[in-house]
Amino acid sequence: MLTHRLATIDDLSALRVVMEAAMGSLLSGFLTPAEVVASHSIMGLDTQLITDGSYFLIEDDGLIAGCGGWSWRATLYGGDQSVGLRDAGQLDPASDAARIRAMYTHPDFTRRGVGRMILALCEDAARQAGFTRVELMATLAGEPLYLASGYSQIERLLSAQVDGATVPLVRMGKTI
Repeated sequence: MLTHRLATIDDLSALRVVMEAAMGSLLSGFLTPAEVVASHSIMGLDTQLITDGSYFLIEDDGLIAGCGGWSWRATLYGGDQSVGLRDAGQLDPASDAARIRAMYTHPDFTRRGVGRMILALCEDAARQAGFTRVELMATLAGEPLYLASGYSQIERLLSAQVDGATVPLVRMGKTI
């Protein structure tokens, strides 16, 4: 049975294991090996989400099945190591879209509702904070989930080059 809770700093090591497994396994059906490697430089956990109390962990009998969060900060995507992508400036719920961030499902738990559960938790929390819209930066692997969950494409783009490779991304949004 899937349960959820807010992640804490004590969860960091386990969260990074889930993220590495997800990127290494789930992206490979959509990206070249070089793009998967480049993904590790532009994705990952932004610990600001944990500090802000807006990062959820989904568990199944004590195992982390997935994780993801939302934010009222300007950063759309990128982990702690992502230079130039992060902006801690606060968004205005009256005019800005909240951000859905750093969603990962462990490969052993795909197709079990983990991603939809994270989205529902994040959308509910953003709505309670006064936001009426959310945006996210999707990987090609995540795009089908977001489309099925009511998100629309805003734009397709490529990440900055990392060792000669760029990562295709899709900025998406939804009214909540």
